[in-house]
Amino acid sequence: MTKTGMTIRTVLRRAATAYALGVLAVGTELVATPVAHADNKRLNDGVVANVYTIQHQAGCTNDIKINPQLQLAAQRHAVDVLNNRNLDGDTGSDGSTPQDRANAAGFHGKVAETVATNPAVAINGIEILNQWYYNPADFAIMRDCANTAIGVWSENSPDRTVVVAMYGQPQEVVDATHGKPSPAVPPPTPVPAENVPIDPSPDYDASDEIEFGVDWFPWILRGVYPPPAYPPQ
Repeated sequence: MTKTGMTIRTVLRRAATAYALGVLAVGTELVATPVAHADNKRLNDGVVANVYTIQHQAGCTNDIKINPQLQLAAQRHAVDVLNNRNLDGDTGSDGSTPQDRANAAGFHGKVAETVATNPAVAINGIEILNQWYYNPADFAIMRDCANTAIGVWSENSPDRTVVVAMYGQPQEVVDATHGKPSPAVPPPTPVPAENVPIDPSPDYDASDEIEFGVDWFPWILRGVYPPPAYPPQ
């Protein structure tokens, strides 16, 4: 074999070895990389849709809107409740109230809160609704037409799920020049990347139709149709 042939073979062998090592390194990195935290946006948006439906069943004419400041306040409490097993209500581990957390997040106005916990890695919209719909205090908050803003956040661990919904009544300030009320403008706050404000009636796909069929039966036995977890189409 010529010197040139040996040189080409050596180059190819080294290239193949380098490629194999590169694939091995990438594979090792993929295996070592932890799975990212599950995206709960769909669940959070579903809670907004549920509240939208309950308000309209109560005769409300307004369309509740997602508020970034209330989302941040809900996120703070959801993380707190997830990490402190003795918490299951509105009071935070630092003694904060829903109003304290909303004020700290930059929301100006009266707020209320509902909290749902589940001793499992997940929770669905019907389970959340069952906890709030049949609790008189929570149900009163959900159907209050004055609550025109909402922020929802959920957190999961292998043995616990927490969902927090924060409801708000934005303050109005008086325009000193014209004497007319105008909505208060809160300071800009970054919107959590996982939860982008949406229309309260999200689009549904085939999986939602399957879920609707499964969830329909227990509600119809209660004499409730359509199930309050789903907004009118």
